[in-house]
Amino acid sequence: MRRLTYYVATTLDGFIAGPDGGDPSGQSYFPVPPDLVDYMVTNFPETLPAPARAALGVEGPGKVFDTVLEGRASYQVGLDAGLDDAYPHLRHLVFSTTMREVPGDTVELVGTDALERVRRLKQDDSELDIWLVGGGTLAHSLLPEIDRLIIKQHPSVIGSGIPMFAGPFQPTLFTHVDTSVLDSGVRVLTLDRRRRS
Repeated sequence: MRRLTYYVATTLDGFIAGPDGGDPSGQSYFPVPPDLVDYMVTNFPETLPAPARAALGVEGPGKVFDTVLEGRASYQVGLDAGLDDAYPHLRHLVFSTTMREVPGDTVELVGTDALERVRRLKQDDSELDIWLVGGGTLAHSLLPEIDRLIIKQHPSVIGSGIPMFAGPFQPTLFTHVDTSVLDSGVRVLTLDRRRRS
């Protein structure tokens, strides 16, 4: 079965964006140093948005993921940058209870029962996994189906903002799989959901 992986950048105190919810990339607390770009190109090239892929000469299908999921606010970051589909090289689903349509015809809008839709996606006949890009509210709603966390943890603290998981108390245990420490100070942590024995 395909895995659902929450692959996201966070601060040390667990925030994926500042209080305004805007694009955190390149902010002082979320710099994008060259070694992080190299790490992403080498390991997860499909997670780069189309303009970055073009600038870096990255081509081809997904290496780890063939599907990307995001919430309304995360999708808005791309729209604000003039991109109605930041990931045209992936199957792209946007989850929103307030949007009635999305620009263009390449993005699938899911308005109800996110968990059920993800459970069906995980049953698809594919050898590649599903990438949850954000945001925190969608991540919390999909927590029962998240199999892996890949956290690009930046050495910064911001005190408040959009949390990695935004929702009620719901203890869920994960097991450490790997840590890569980049020279820039970014740590990439990989954890798998702890299964009951």
